[in-house]
Amino acid sequence: MVITPAPAGPPPGSLSERISTAVDRLVARVARHWLGLFNTIVAVFIGLPFLAPVLMHLGGTGGCAACSWAGHLLYVLYSPTCHQLPERSYFLFGPRVVYSTHALEAAGAVPPGISLLQRELLRYPGSEQLGYKVAVCERDVAIYGGILIGGLIFGLIRSVSRRRGRPVDSAHFPVPRLRLRIYALLLIPMAVDGVTQLFGFRESTWFLRTVTGLIFGLASVWLAYPYIQEAMDDIVRTAGRSKQREGQTGQNVDPGV
Repeated sequence: MVITPAPAGPPPGSLSERISTAVDRLVARVARHWLGLFNTIVAVFIGLPFLAPVLMHLGGTGGCAACSWAGHLLYVLYSPTCHQLPERSYFLFGPRVVYSTHALEAAGAVPPGISLLQRELLRYPGSEQLGYKVAVCERDVAIYGGILIGGLIFGLIRSVSRRRGRPVDSAHFPVPRLRLRIYALLLIPMAVDGVTQLFGFRESTWFLRTVTGLIFGLASVWLAYPYIQEAMDDIVRTAGRSKQREGQTGQNVDPGV
């Protein structure tokens, strides 16, 4: 009998082996459900900014102090991710969905003649008369909304493709995969709109911010998600091979003459 030494690793049944196995199973589970996890995270991230004006409205009309506090907290939490300028944000529970700088000044919401930076530092959330703004700007709503929409479409295409027995990866994606040069071209509208507005050459509109942000979000999904899917499939295949080896003993016995 020829006894082949067991491969190096933690002893079977040891604590380190159990931890390693649990981690491998967790990673494999995340890899199988990564798209649902991504879509859920994006949905929560873009949904909470819309909760802020709802809470502020409940605090103003219903006298719910806790609601107002929670609404203000959401504005603070999202402030590092967005400038939150009121003239570039959507409003809820007011007579208008969007306001220009002149309209906000005329309504007394912001002092007239202050600079862009001063309006940003003011952090005006809204009022019962004008409504309350969403906690991120119009462009960010469109970007993250586009990522969510693109992720849901990707999931639908992936599901149909798998039912038909086709692979879903960067080389065999069932619809044309976005190339880098096309992606760069799709970024130009948002770059032009944002840069010309930033340097004061012109003032963008809610429509342009929304359309350019939506294009960016959708394009980012179509560029990245096929590669992520391919990487996650590799993890699942590796986990499957590891699971097949779990039943093996610590040594292999070969018959000899």
